[in-house]
Amino acid sequence: MAAAWALVGLLALGGCAAGSTAVAKRNLDVQTKMSDSVFLDPVPANERTVYVEVRNSSDKPDLDVQSQIRNAITARGYTLVDDPRRAHYVMQANVLQAGRTSKTAAEEASNGGFGSLLGAAAGGAIGYGVGHAGHGNDIVLGTVGALAGAAVEGLSGAFVQDVTYSIITDVQVSERADAGEVITQSDSANLKQGTSGTRTQSSSRTTDLKAQRTRIVSTANKVNLDWPEAEPQLVDGLSRTVAGIF
Repeated sequence: MAAAWALVGLLALGGCAAGSTAVAKRNLDVQTKMSDSVFLDPVPANERTVYVEVRNSSDKPDLDVQSQIRNAITARGYTLVDDPRRAHYVMQANVLQAGRTSKTAAEEASNGGFGSLLGAAAGGAIGYGVGHAGHGNDIVLGTVGALAGAAVEGLSGAFVQDVTYSIITDVQVSERADAGEVITQSDSANLKQGTSGTRTQSSSRTTDLKAQRTRIVSTANKVNLDWPEAEPQLVDGLSRTVAGIF
């Protein structure tokens, strides 16, 4: 009888982590953050022109963020131009990553989440009770119980997952310097040569563009979230943040 109740308790406790995840993550949570603030000098209306160039080096080539970024910038009263030499601002962006991250309910449990610890610990405790009821080897049955608890936890976690998707974008915004203002730009790079050597390159030039850089990270989190649901929210957050620079 004790063994039967122990198994019932195992099944009940095994789903605690999955149940708490399902409740806590039932609503879509979208966040967009910039690594650094970008401040641009205000200009008169006739100079509010922007050249937009967005590249996508992620593994989702069909992801379209450029059109929404362009629309969001236009909605703020700026005029888009196709020639960067005619633009007062030049906005360049590169999507580095788009898709699911490695954070799941199972990983949260392995990183010390309550559910995972509860699953294995409860299994061990129940296994110990089974051992006493059957007068068997307590250590062996306790270990079996712990493994069973982890198995139940893993089974429930397979159906209820804490899923996060993200879009990570590097952004450079340059603004035209004032008349008579000269900007000096220096670049250097260490290029790897074989397994033990490097080649150093450097260059300098004058330009009429002052550049600022930032990284924008957009995340969407929800239980059992899929990419089709996350994508439009992520793109919207990225677009609004880029447009908010201007």
